[in-house]
Amino acid sequence: MGHAATIQVSATHRITSIKRALEIAVDGDTIQVYAGTYREGNIVIRKRVALIGVGNPVIDGEKQYEPISIFVPHVTVSGFTIKASGQSSVRDIAAVKLYETHHVTVADNVLDDNFFGIYLQGSKQCTIRNNRLTAYGKTEQVTGNGIHGWKSDSLVISGNTVVGHRDGIYLEFVTHTDVRDNQVLNNRRYGLHFMFSHENGYYDNAFTGNGSGVAVMYTKHVRMERNVFSENWGDAAYGLLLKEITDSHIEHNVFVRNTTGILMEGSNRVQIQHNQFEGNGWALKIQTSCMDNVLTQNNFVHNTFDVATNGSLMLNKFERNYWDKYEGYDLDKDREGDVPYRPVSLYSMVVEKYPMAMLLFRSFMVTLLDRTERVMPSLIPEDLKDDYPLMRPVVMAYAE
Repeated sequence: MGHAATIQVSATHRITSIKRALEIAVDGDTIQVYAGTYREGNIVIRKRVALIGVGNPVIDGEKQYEPISIFVPHVTVSGFTIKASGQSSVRDIAAVKLYETHHVTVADNVLDDNFFGIYLQGSKQCTIRNNRLTAYGKTEQVTGNGIHGWKSDSLVISGNTVVGHRDGIYLEFVTHTDVRDNQVLNNRRYGLHFMFSHENGYYDNAFTGNGSGVAVMYTKHVRMERNVFSENWGDAAYGLLLKEITDSHIEHNVFVRNTTGILMEGSNRVQIQHNQFEGNGWALKIQTSCMDNVLTQNNFVHNTFDVATNGSLMLNKFERNYWDKYEGYDLDKDREGDVPYRPVSLYSMVVEKYPMAMLLFRSFMVTLLDRTERVMPSLIPEDLKDDYPLMRPVVMAYAE
């Protein structure tokens, strides 16, 4: 067995095409591709090689092909601009697609104007790192997802920037995966969308200006920490949707300037603590289908409505949060209010049922309505209250 070789590809080298280099390569070789534009249709990798771009070579799919398809483990693709993949309503064509493989690294690439960006199908222990993905489709139908994982396990998705796709990052049946330090902005639908994807962690990501924010569904054992959810505006927009989420942790995040910070439906046993809710329309909408969730040590500041719900039953715990609308007192100086705070206003419940009632916002009648309800509560949930509201905001150690 010989030592691993380095094969050089460019218009001025003996090997002028990536496909020819792959034909002569053996497992363990490195293929260095120098600056230039390579139009080679579908480049299929079936050998364990490192494909390394030098001087930012361009792989052009010419709007017809899947530029790179990987079928074997222990492959690296790094240092390329990969652009103009084909599109299909039948096949999920991607700039780089991994088929039933493992230990593949796709790093430090620019993916521009592709249908799907990086697609992992049935793959394990792969790393997607420091790529920049940009798409330009005018509608969701003609734009795939930026980073798409399906039936995969133990992925690392870190340091990527994803712009203009349908969903920035989409995971379905993906487990034991770490999503970290990504910038996901201005995507058509969701910044992050995952379903049936258990035991995953999402840390230090920024989800900004996406169509509907972030949607997480039908999943258990999720950790979402130190993320920023911002500028998600629209009739059905939110920073974070928790639908049928159980036994999870939402901690040390920032929800700022969203129509709704968090919308919770059918979610149970979620710990929501040390989060900053600031400048949202609704900081939190929690449906009566939610049970045994604990919200503590959060800051609610400058939101139009702090909490809204859709019924009178409330089986969740609010304790020791800071509410800037709290008007109580602290006679014993223990930094906790001496009277409970009820974060749901009667007006917010009216708006929940009759959205046109927002036209009355800031009117004298609304103020009178809420003041009357506080004196003689009748409609808002009796148990939706914070018995120990904090007098000062929680200091968020992660804040920049």
